[in-house]
Amino acid sequence: GASAYILNYLMYILWALLFAFLAVSLVRVFAPYACGSGIPEIKTILSGFIIRGYLGKWTLLIKTVTLVLVVSSGLSLGKEGPLVHVACCCGNFFSSLFSKYSKNEGKRREVLSAAAAAGVSVAFGAPIGGVLFSLEEVSYYFPLKTLWRSFFAALVAAFTLRSINPFGNSRLVLFYVEYHTPWYMAELFPFILLGVFGGLWGTLFIRCNIAWCRRRKTTKLGKYPVLEVIAVTAITAIVAYPNPYTRRSTSELISELFNDCGALESSQLCDYINDPNMTRPVDDIPDRPAGVGVYTAMWQLALALIFKIVITIFTFGMKIPSGLFIPSMAVGAMAGRMVGIGVEQLAYHHHDWIIFRNWCRPGADCVTPGLYAMVGAAACLGGVTRMTVSLVVIMFELTGGLEYIVPLMAAAVTSKWVADAFGKEGIYEAHIHLNGYPFLDVKDEFTHRTLATDVMRPRRGEPPLSVLTQGSMTVEDVETLIKETDYNGFPVVVSRDSERLIGFAQRRELIPAIKNARQRQEGIVSDSVMYFTEEPPELPANSPQPLKLRRVLNLSPFTVTDHTPMETVVDIFRKLGLRQCLVTRSGRLLGIITKKDVLRHMAQMANQDPESIMFN
Repeated sequence: GASAYILNYLMYILWALLFAFLAVSLVRVFAPYACGSGIPEIKTILSGFIIRGYLGKWTLLIKTVTLVLVVSSGLSLGKEGPLVHVACCCGNFFSSLFSKYSKNEGKRREVLSAAAAAGVSVAFGAPIGGVLFSLEEVSYYFPLKTLWRSFFAALVAAFTLRSINPFGNSRLVLFYVEYHTPWYMAELFPFILLGVFGGLWGTLFIRCNIAWCRRRKTTKLGKYPVLEVIAVTAITAIVAYPNPYTRRSTSELISELFNDCGALESSQLCDYINDPNMTRPVDDIPDRPAGVGVYTAMWQLALALIFKIVITIFTFGMKIPSGLFIPSMAVGAMAGRMVGIGVEQLAYHHHDWIIFRNWCRPGADCVTPGLYAMVGAAACLGGVTRMTVSLVVIMFELTGGLEYIVPLMAAAVTSKWVADAFGKEGIYEAHIHLNGYPFLDVKDEFTHRTLATDVMRPRRGEPPLSVLTQGSMTVEDVETLIKETDYNGFPVVVSRDSERLIGFAQRRELIPAIKNARQRQEGIVSDSVMYFTEEPPELPANSPQPLKLRRVLNLSPFTVTDHTPMETVVDIFRKLGLRQCLVTRSGRLLGIITKKDVLRHMAQMANQDPESIMFN
């Protein structure tokens, strides 16, 4: 009755608000880094930038708990992206237990690449897709040994998931489907149209979502994250409940849209008018005219599609864990199912048309609407993320539809081409630039003829480079230099006159080394001379004990000459994930190039204002 419906409606809204409020409160109080997808930040970390605390224990704990709450609240978001962040937090935690990985940033990044593969493997039940996702989308540097290690990590993750059997169907995935009809060449046209739709949806989503997130950052809206989450949750719950396709969980919705209509299906989408004389086997039901239920489902799906498109733009980027894979797939699956039903009815009522005559005879099972939903889901996900190879592999692992690789490939490539025509950035790259992370995209080409001397600091008129000398600075001098500057490290030279480069000392290693020496070594005072050589310098008899810091010195920092082409420098920064590179001439230090200098120079070469790039 009406009273039961209203009571259910109110309870649905109240539970949604409670779960969302709990999630945003936990994130805000205990782990601010637990919000969002996490993939843009993982990409930035793997490119060589350090975001302290982003992969910490609190982030892991809070993101795991709040992910359950936000998915339960019915918001238009997924758990797959955040699971990559969770997996990388686990990888970082286990790396810290072994000195081989904790003290070597390169090896730690290899572990994080493997962790990202394991995260996708668990999220989708797609171990091969996880490895390819890590290779194509997340990782910056992916050598062969990382490939098989990622493969092993994804295998163990998939094996563990299969042992737990979370869906109770003895499958790794929720969306497993079995279609009984092959696809035909004439169907490539609607598949490509779905690819075009996916590319347009991807472009629309990225532009609108980035505009909204920029507004959130630059207005008072950003100061009230709890209020924003509560408002979006309330709107989502109020609008979603009346429509059965938005009321249920998005994963269940996608599963139903992918399904083929069998004889025992009770879904509205399978409410066809049956022929009373039909005596065919259960698996091979011929195309039939749509019944009232199918037409009702069609307009409900159309409303659900519009709602999902709009609400996902405002949901992604809020201060809660939020993934984009599942909402994007839902948008594509709804559009695909409607196109599939349209093609199916067209083939049934007009089987004598030239396009249907060769392959669709009366009484045959010609068109599978669930396949169109699957292709649409791949197209929309590809349009938003710009994935191609890993997307196709994830989709066929996700559904078991190995026979349908060509339609998936056609849709994925079309959606990428269409989306790239409007802008090269995927959603993750767009959020990296919005947040101001210093990220050099491997996919961008640098073809200008500038040299390292054009980019290095200090430039003419700027103060000289802050350096440490080999054996003439006191502890107090170094502490003052560290206090007055915020650089990550300092070049070490023989003397200020010769400027001969010896090495590079990291700030994060200098500070604890001086602190420990003051506490544990006798005679170390502010006037103690610091030296970076094997033997201490000759000092007057009454001078305090000198401090040896040879062990914190990197004796082989990356250097380039002042005439090195910037194309080579950019390549070095990309492939090695460097943060800075020293510029020398005949062993004499001239300057330094940081990743931020490279990014500003690239912006200048692209006729953009280099000072407009804000680094967070």
